[in-house]
Amino acid sequence: MKTVRLPPVDSREARKGAWSGVLAYGLWGIFPLYFKAVSEVPALEILAHRVLWSFLVLVVLVAITRRADEIRTIIADRRTALMLLGSTLMIATNWFLFIVSVNTGRVIESSLGYFINPLVNVLLGYLFLSERLRGPQRASLLLAAAGVALLVGLHGTVPWISVALAVTFAFYALLRKMAPVESLAGLTFETGILAPAALCYIAWGAVSGNGSFLTGMARFDRLLPLAGIITAGPLLLFGVAARRVRLTTLGFLQYVTPTGHFLLAVFVFGEPFGRGDLAAFLMIWGGLAIYSIDAVRQHRESDA
Repeated sequence: MKTVRLPPVDSREARKGAWSGVLAYGLWGIFPLYFKAVSEVPALEILAHRVLWSFLVLVVLVAITRRADEIRTIIADRRTALMLLGSTLMIATNWFLFIVSVNTGRVIESSLGYFINPLVNVLLGYLFLSERLRGPQRASLLLAAAGVALLVGLHGTVPWISVALAVTFAFYALLRKMAPVESLAGLTFETGILAPAALCYIAWGAVSGNGSFLTGMARFDRLLPLAGIITAGPLLLFGVAARRVRLTTLGFLQYVTPTGHFLLAVFVFGEPFGRGDLAAFLMIWGGLAIYSIDAVRQHRESDA
């Protein structure tokens, strides 16, 4: 099978891509600060605002970039539309669980979910795409599983938010990998599916007085519409990075996000984190280190 080589990127564009990637993952890493600021709002209402305002921002971006034809192509292709219907369910569930984790003071659990997500991606590739598991990948999966098992033993319960976040985002990535659509068009379609229900929910809350938006709480009137910008902004930066830097570089940068969540949880939000938790996280981080070293080695071999 012939290897497809991308055209070389000059050093200035490479630096632009690298800084865009750092900024994108860095912004995702401080997401808990925003959701903590609106944590008095019910999680479902926050989700509705994130969906609606993201959709409006994305529609503007589609219009500016003149990519409406891509949306029409998705609608006309039943198989692709069904795949994106499934990915919509996955990303909506993922967003909701993340909001719940912040609202309930479980950001450490959410960070764990995004740390183990790359390993779940490897497992799904093996199960659904017939991708072969190499020895280091097996070792990384076993070490991460041991870390999760230790957490279960310490706390007497499965860290379900971590597992659910990792699994939903991994299935989301799997479906988006299989659906032949670009990021902007795909996310616009996904949020567009949910936008009518989100609008109805927000309107009902405003009219009935049961919501937090346009019901006399000026702070939420200002903060909730920002959900669209904080969702679309990092995605645009990520798009710049994805076109200009190596996939292995992006693979390392993705750890910036859960690291940010973890640091905020421990040092800003004051969530409990004992020695046993540290031992479990060290196992998981060890698994990630093995996975990352193997990914770099494989990439170098493919370039040789």
